[in-house]
Amino acid sequence: MENEFIYIDHAATTPVHPDVLQAMQPYFIEMYGNPSSIHRFGQKARQAIDASRTRIAGLLSCAADELVFTSGGTESNNLAIRGTVTDSLGKHVITSTVEHHAVLHVCRELERLGCEVTYLPVNEQGMVKPEDVRAAIREQTALISIMYGNNEVGTLQPIEEIGTLAREHGIPFHVDAVQAPGNAELLLSRLPVDLMSLSAHKIRGPKGIGALYVRRGTQLQSQLFGGSQERKRRAGTENVASIVGFATAMELACEQTTRKHTWLASLRKLLIDRLIESMGSDSFVVNGHPQHHLPHIVNISFPGIRAETMLMNLDLEGIAASSGSACSAGSLEPSHVLRAMSLPESVQASAVRFSMAYDTTEKEILKIVKKIETIYHRLRIK
Repeated sequence: MENEFIYIDHAATTPVHPDVLQAMQPYFIEMYGNPSSIHRFGQKARQAIDASRTRIAGLLSCAADELVFTSGGTESNNLAIRGTVTDSLGKHVITSTVEHHAVLHVCRELERLGCEVTYLPVNEQGMVKPEDVRAAIREQTALISIMYGNNEVGTLQPIEEIGTLAREHGIPFHVDAVQAPGNAELLLSRLPVDLMSLSAHKIRGPKGIGALYVRRGTQLQSQLFGGSQERKRRAGTENVASIVGFATAMELACEQTTRKHTWLASLRKLLIDRLIESMGSDSFVVNGHPQHHLPHIVNISFPGIRAETMLMNLDLEGIAASSGSACSAGSLEPSHVLRAMSLPESVQASAVRFSMAYDTTEKEILKIVKKIETIYHRLRIK
């Protein structure tokens, strides 16, 4: 059964690549020193961190000292937002209604501390309008935080236009780009971005490691205290093995990006086209922007069948997908993203996210389509 199982939930997490695991292993057993120690064990660990930082910086087209290693995307988002909006009282932040909870919940906390937050609406395709950003800017605006690509529906935001607006007004611009490496262009020397959050476990790296890009000159106050690691921006002994794994995962993700993007886009199209052929276009709804989207994510609603029912049946058939919604007491809560897109309740309640990897095969996609068709007709008949 395990050999037949299909994992198509890569937007949630990915399996660690064998090359990543191999790169990490020596730092668990042989080169285990604390990178803050001055002896040879510590210095070997320090050299590994410095080399990894340089490798990642080269891929992102930024300076090595502009990268801060964190415990993952959530900490990177927290550090970017709270570290920028240090004195919350009277300050103003602009974000969107479709951000990841690692951004939205930080903003709620800032509101509790006296900060005002504008949550920009999105259209029915999940996209923020740059003119709404412009209209929301105030003299007190301390930060704009808009994600690169949505983790539920894949919609890409107009980052360049928003970043240009932020630059015109001298406002720091933060981008949650956790889903982007390998799936979208991330040349920070060109993008008008001041802070960018990244995470390794979305790109075949280990869990528990991420990074925050901080453009030189951007003011950032540490949120952890106790040591001078990461140029005093993030205290705590560095996760050496995972940092090395992160660098290897980034290199793998950025190899032949165009070819991988084309392949993922073809798999996404194959899934939709074959569903139309087998079930008819009236049987399902594709959520998100039809053109401006990440290539590996497709969010599909099957009105009349609740998402948890479809997901449980898919799991019984050996297919792992997700809804992108929060799970509570065995039932799915409505997606805040789909709700913000003002989609019909029947569409919101039946949305399933399929997210692929570059080693997903056409054979797997065709099997998924066949299983969906069988489940759909069985449940609809009932």
